[in-house]
Amino acid sequence: MNPSDCIVIGAGFSGLQCARQLHDAGLRVTVLEARDRIGGRTRVTELAGRTVDIGGQWIGAAHSELQTLARSAGVQELPQFTDGARLLHLDHGGRDRLKRYRGLIPNANPLALLELQRAIQTLTKQQKALDLHAPWETERASEWDHQTLDSWMRRHLRTRTGREIFDIAVRSVMTAEPGMLSFLGFLFYCASNENFEVLTSVESGAQAATVDGGMVQLAEHLARPLTAAELIHLEAPVAEIRRSDPSSGLVVTTADGRAFQAPKVVCALPPALQDRIRFDPPLAANRAQLANRMPMGSVIKTVVAYETPFWRHNGLSGEAVSHSLPFNTVFDATPPSGEFGALVGFIDGAPARRWSSATPEARREAVLTSLTRYFGEQARNPLDHVEHDWITDPWARGCYVGLFTPGVLTELGPALRAPCGDIHWAGTETASEFCGYIEGAIRSGQRAAGEVAAALA
Repeated sequence: MNPSDCIVIGAGFSGLQCARQLHDAGLRVTVLEARDRIGGRTRVTELAGRTVDIGGQWIGAAHSELQTLARSAGVQELPQFTDGARLLHLDHGGRDRLKRYRGLIPNANPLALLELQRAIQTLTKQQKALDLHAPWETERASEWDHQTLDSWMRRHLRTRTGREIFDIAVRSVMTAEPGMLSFLGFLFYCASNENFEVLTSVESGAQAATVDGGMVQLAEHLARPLTAAELIHLEAPVAEIRRSDPSSGLVVTTADGRAFQAPKVVCALPPALQDRIRFDPPLAANRAQLANRMPMGSVIKTVVAYETPFWRHNGLSGEAVSHSLPFNTVFDATPPSGEFGALVGFIDGAPARRWSSATPEARREAVLTSLTRYFGEQARNPLDHVEHDWITDPWARGCYVGLFTPGVLTELGPALRAPCGDIHWAGTETASEFCGYIEGAIRSGQRAAGEVAAALA
């Protein structure tokens, strides 16, 4: 066994940031990654001859650490295309309607609009009561944590249209239904990312920009010194973390029997994956239960290429949302060269779980049928099409983030970040700021590296 000062499990942005920070501080680091690549929940593929993101891709307007990393990597940031009208699709009792709108809230009947505005204002007001570092200590924490977002929504939104628009927004952000989510957890998620409006906005919001050539370039830049020193081991899923002797530190064993030793370990994984590892001695009960109490969201991401961005010629931005069509959240993804047009979108929440069991051909047809309803018959015949089902990805089990289900924060929340002896935790789920985003992953890696460095000093 080659001893290190710290073993980092997971080569997503949180693990890479942690390892890079420790390495730059002169500590010996080993990174173990189960996949055959780095980047975690970011991933690229080829579409019509160009590299495109099929995983996490957006840089938010307030994502300062990610912006700094992008500048350091020398990549080109591309503002998300927003020129033109957006589309809202609703289907009420067979009455299929497609509406154009501009701004945050779609056109709807006046009562629904008023309800939505008041609901968003209430969310913004209530989130101010939260301590981002300990939301479980909020005065109304138990009350809010043991009710679902769905029950809150039904009290504040009485119109069907208002509830459906709010549900669309929640599913697009959380890739889960309001009934699965703790109201306290959702309030925390909003506050962690500034507010609900920022989460659902493009300009000045969480979807402000993308990276030409793919987000993975930033992971590769972050990993460069680690890769050069051969400190990252790919296809090395961890099977066990064991402490047999207090004086010998921790022994981390991979599925193929390789053993690594260090006084400190950082697990940079979503809670839903920690049960793939055997811990000896076992984890404290509160930390162990997070694996079962924080399931991942459900999403299938698809990018479709066309000869031209024809929707732009029709005065549309390429943004479209629906409460009933399978492909229910769509954005323009046309490359800056203009060599082809592209739309990127998601099947999320319950529809994603249903469509995950379908054939790729059936999903492609569902995507194209949805796009045809949004943008017309020109959407029926693409140049190319790629998808990734994050639900069936064995090293993700879903995306975008582990969900705060009812009761989790007040019952188990302190265990999210608290070290278990010499085992520390990173990952965007542990972030107090920008939870759920790459920005949060980076900041969690910084925090975990600081904990390890301080303990080893």
